[in-house]
Amino acid sequence: MKIGVLGLQGDFYEHVKMLELLIDKKDIIIVKQPLDMKEIQGLIIPGGESTSIGKLMIEHGLDKEIINAQLPIFGTCAGLIILAKNIIGSNQFSLKLMNIDVERNGYGRQKESFEADLDIISLGLEAGEKFRGVFIRAPIIKSIGEGVEILSKLGDYPVLLRNGNLLVSTFHPELTDNPNIHRLFIEKMVAKH
Repeated sequence: MKIGVLGLQGDFYEHVKMLELLIDKKDIIIVKQPLDMKEIQGLIIPGGESTSIGKLMIEHGLDKEIINAQLPIFGTCAGLIILAKNIIGSNQFSLKLMNIDVERNGYGRQKESFEADLDIISLGLEAGEKFRGVFIRAPIIKSIGEGVEILSKLGDYPVLLRNGNLLVSTFHPELTDNPNIHRLFIEKMVAKH
């Protein structure tokens, strides 16, 4: 099983380092062109600048390739925005694959970045164990549609969601030392696809 990490912009290298804790290095593909998609069984779209990632996806011909592949996809922060059906107040590009409405930078700009302990359903964590969420210019999920499962919330807002073969987080699990969300993606989504 090979996992791709979209390597056009953003913190893709941090996802690669997290994946190296779980799978063999040779099974991690940095995806930069459509041909790279042929090798993988799952894709991670990293955090970064969602407008830039979207433009580069189109420029490299990856937008249609990703939509047509119907692979399990894990999007973090900007990756979540790229997957959303609707970006509130913006007409920027998205793949429109996940049935959510999202607001970019919903918690504020860079200086409002923060960390928070999260309870997460279906990670197999010990009772009472928390996952440390790193929120950097994080989007807020304003509404979810049919078929979307909430795996974690922060206050009133969902922060980790699953919709079929799509997993998204408003935070950056790749910036922690806890590989459990990446493990969830590999074992419960990619391996079962």
